[in-house]
Amino acid sequence: MFRLRLANMSDTFDIKELMRLSISELQKGYLTDEQIKASFSIMGIDTQLIIDGTYFCVKIKDIMVGCGGWSMRSTLYGGNHSKNRDKKRLNPKSDRGRIRAMYTHPNYVRQGVGSIILKKAEESAKNFGFNQLEMAATLSGREFYEKCGYKVERSWNDDSAVPIPMFTMVKSI
Repeated sequence: MFRLRLANMSDTFDIKELMRLSISELQKGYLTDEQIKASFSIMGIDTQLIIDGTYFCVKIKDIMVGCGGWSMRSTLYGGNHSKNRDKKRLNPKSDRGRIRAMYTHPNYVRQGVGSIILKKAEESAKNFGFNQLEMAATLSGREFYEKCGYKVERSWNDDSAVPIPMFTMVKSI
């Protein structure tokens, strides 16, 4: 049913549109309208993940229904436009790999799309040598990640103009 593959640069338009839909729709009920609008300043596409070959996508016919991946770089979250980006490579022996930029199309939530992508990202990070992963999760994603074995290490607010609640979540793989 779902076809998972590595994302490539020609997917960026569809990925950006998926991210826009996901942020706009799936954060409702968790964030205020002002926080949802501010989320676009801290979330979005990080093409370094595509360049590194660690970002996956799922399409059904011509619709991008999911994307996400992992990173061996220091940046924990954010898109190309976000501040606090760091391309420094992590050491799999002493650092945690990062789960990054997980998004699902609002019409395809709870159908296994996110689970397929997350499982592939975890397997790929493990094959690279990481035994620990961490992510910056949103309120809307926290429950999903807990069901996938992630634990909240700490909660915090992003330091953007409008505070956005986030969770650092971790898992041994």
